[in-house]
Amino acid sequence: METSMSLDLLTQYIDHALTFERMADAEPDQGLRADLERQASAYRRLAAQRARRLGLPLPSEPERHSARGSRHHI
Repeated sequence: METSMSLDLLTQYIDHALTFERMADAEPDQGLRADLERQASAYRRLAAQRARRLGLPLPSEPERHSARGSRHHI
């Protein structure tokens, strides 16, 4: 049961990170974009901590837009 709940939390952290990353990508205000990116980063750190505790591989790094609009891994 504990593992199931921990996996659920891991999934939720990743989902939240992706949501905040999408919002940041669409946000024209630089200050708000930076806040959204920080929130996404915090959720990714939580997901990584949870994955380590469960002995799972770390989640992949987020994709970022380059100056020309294409996406690449960082």
